[in-house]
Amino acid sequence: MYLRRNYHFGPEKIAMYLARYHDITISRSGVWRILKRLDMSRLPASQRYKRHDKRWKRYEKQLPGHRVQIDVKFIEPIAGVTGRKGGRNKYYQFTAIDDCTRLRVLRIYPQLNQKTAIQFVDYVLQRLPFQVQVIQTDNGAEFQSAFHWHVLDKGIAHTYIKPRTPRLNGKVERSHRIDAEEFYRMLEGVVIDDAEVFNDKLREWEDYYNYHRPHGGLGGQAPYERLKQKTQTQA
Repeated sequence: MYLRRNYHFGPEKIAMYLARYHDITISRSGVWRILKRLDMSRLPASQRYKRHDKRWKRYEKQLPGHRVQIDVKFIEPIAGVTGRKGGRNKYYQFTAIDDCTRLRVLRIYPQLNQKTAIQFVDYVLQRLPFQVQVIQTDNGAEFQSAFHWHVLDKGIAHTYIKPRTPRLNGKVERSHRIDAEEFYRMLEGVVIDDAEVFNDKLREWEDYYNYHRPHGGLGGQAPYERLKQKTQTQA
């Protein structure tokens, strides 16, 4: 099973993909039985999802733009590749995700500071097709006073999660795990050491995620499908 071997999808996600892209209807239990027959019912220990000792209640804001989570994913330097100054270039993926629709905006920057965080939030506000009311971040140095007041000047509230509680930014954290499993892992062996080229590739992934990838937390809908549904409901 290609989806199991390459993307580590579970029975529910495999069933969603088969229905969406191949018009094949099969139950979650049916997929599980096939995986078991192929001896693929359990992933290697290093690839399994590690459950938290304490679970928390999931929440979802009911209006697009009511709350947008922003976080940063550090991209490991590519071994053996040197940058223009002789060292290995570092990149940082800024991610914004709408709490209601799971719609995401992604951008790569070669620096991590308040200047790039401000550039990113302006980029997000240009890209999202709805008005943002609240932006939520962790307490990282890139999201401090200059960023905070810039957001407030835009007429948008900015809230910090409690220190050492990344679960409160759970949707963006989970989306970064999806990036690692379904985007960056598929780039293994591909050398990208240019921010613009990186952003071109990331934009392709962003479009797929927003328009085509069925989301388990949305009942198999893609984020833009959920946005359309929410917009029609409120009309």
